[in-house]
Amino acid sequence: MTAYSAKTLEDLLQIAAEDKGCNTEDLFYTVTEEKKGLLGIGNSVSADVYNMEDVKEFLFDYLGNFFTSIDQDIEVAIEERTDGFVVNLNADNNAVLIGKGGKTLAAFNTIVRTAVNAQFKKRIDIMIDINHYKEDRYSKLRYMAKRIAKQVQRSRVDAELDPMPNDERKVIHKTLNNWRNIRTESEGEGSRRHVCIRYVQNDKALS
Repeated sequence: MTAYSAKTLEDLLQIAAEDKGCNTEDLFYTVTEEKKGLLGIGNSVSADVYNMEDVKEFLFDYLGNFFTSIDQDIEVAIEERTDGFVVNLNADNNAVLIGKGGKTLAAFNTIVRTAVNAQFKKRIDIMIDINHYKEDRYSKLRYMAKRIAKQVQRSRVDAELDPMPNDERKVIHKTLNNWRNIRTESEGEGSRRHVCIRYVQNDKALS
């Protein structure tokens, strides 16, 4: 995030784009001050501007500082996707970083997302993974969701899954979104929130 000032917002963004070596279409900004002069003389605008490379740099610095502070060596690989970033970490104590049932990893995800969103004043999709734990977990969840959905289709008896964090519930919902006679709903509060796979009479496309 860098502060810029210019006579017009268009000029400001052009300056920022040249400074960051990107197109103006790749920039995100928040106007912090705007002044109107007499008859247009003395007009000025100030804004905080960033692009996705700034977000990536922030992630590297934030994670580096965090793990240095707890005296841990860590490998960091950041992959940019259309909707945000996937950050894969690898350390000597991966099991400790993941925690029982992935709870430590889930908490760390919350901390990093909060830091990024506060820094850039925008909700940016960040997923922290440990040695591809989440990637493997999502694959298993998709398989499980399809298997249970087929059982619900045959038996017409609803199924309730075990409680799981928000990102894992999203995987279930997305996987079964277009299944015939299947609807998914999240129920419960807090750590007890879980997905229900329900049988419904409808004309959705075949799975």
